[in-house]
Amino acid sequence: MHGPSSFTVANRPMRWGAFLVGIALGGFFDGILLHQVLQWHHFLSNVQAAALQDIRMQLLADGLFHVLMYVVAMVGLYQLWRAREQCAQPGSKTLLWGSALLGFCIWHFIDIVVAHWIVGIHRVRVDSPNPLLWDLLWVAIFGVLPLIFGWRMVRRGPGSGGGGGGGQAAASLGIVALLAGPMAAWPAAQTDQVMVVFTPGTSSTAAFNALASVDARVLWVDRSGGLWAVQMAQPRLARSLYRRGALLVSNSPVALGCLTWTRART
Repeated sequence: MHGPSSFTVANRPMRWGAFLVGIALGGFFDGILLHQVLQWHHFLSNVQAAALQDIRMQLLADGLFHVLMYVVAMVGLYQLWRAREQCAQPGSKTLLWGSALLGFCIWHFIDIVVAHWIVGIHRVRVDSPNPLLWDLLWVAIFGVLPLIFGWRMVRRGPGSGGGGGGGQAAASLGIVALLAGPMAAWPAAQTDQVMVVFTPGTSSTAAFNALASVDARVLWVDRSGGLWAVQMAQPRLARSLYRRGALLVSNSPVALGCLTWTRART
C-alpha cells in the first residue's frame, strides 16, 4: 500500500509546485486553442455590459488572463525549485507528473463550473445553439480523463519503488511552462488580413482616412468603431498606422497574442 506515503508534509512543496504548473498549463492551453487558434470565445464574451462588449476590452481581458497564468506558473516553478532535493526520492517523477495532470484538470473544472455555469462570462463555443453540449464534451476530455490518470499516478507517488527521475520531470515541467507563455503571445502566420485597433476617441472618419492612406480595403469594423479588419496588398505598410492614431496593429511586434490571431469571417 503506497498511496498514503504520497501525501506527506515533506513532499508538499513538490506536489504544490507541479499542481500549480499544471493549472497554468491548463490556462495557457485554453487561451491558445480556444481564444486564438479556434476563436470560439474571449474571456468575457458573454458579459453584456456595453463597455465590456468593446473588442478592445475583450482583448485586454484575454491578455490579463494570460498574465494571471504567468503568475501561477512562476509560483509553481518557485515551489519546484524549493523542492529540488525531494525530486531524488523514488517515485517522485510519477508524483510530479500526476500532480501536474491534476492541476491541468482542476483548471478545466473550475473554468467550466465557475466561469461557464455560475458566473456565465463565456462558454466553450459561444456561437453554438447547444453550448452545454460543448461544455460537457470539453470537461469530459480535458477534465475527467486527466483526473483519472493524475489521481492514479499521485496515489503511486514516492515509496512506489524505482528510481527518482523527479529532477528530469521537474525540469520538463519548467521547460513546458516557460514555452507555453511565449506560445500564448506567438503571432499567427503571415496573412494579407490585418486587424487595427484605434485609440479611444478616434472618429470613424479619421480611422477610415488613416486606412485609406495605406490602401487598405475594409472588410469589417467592430460596432464600437475601435477594431477594423482590413485587407492589404502590402501588409507591412500597416505599421505606419501607429502615426495615424492606431493603438495596436496585428502584424506588428507589439501586438502579439489574441489580436494577431483574430480574423474577420468573410
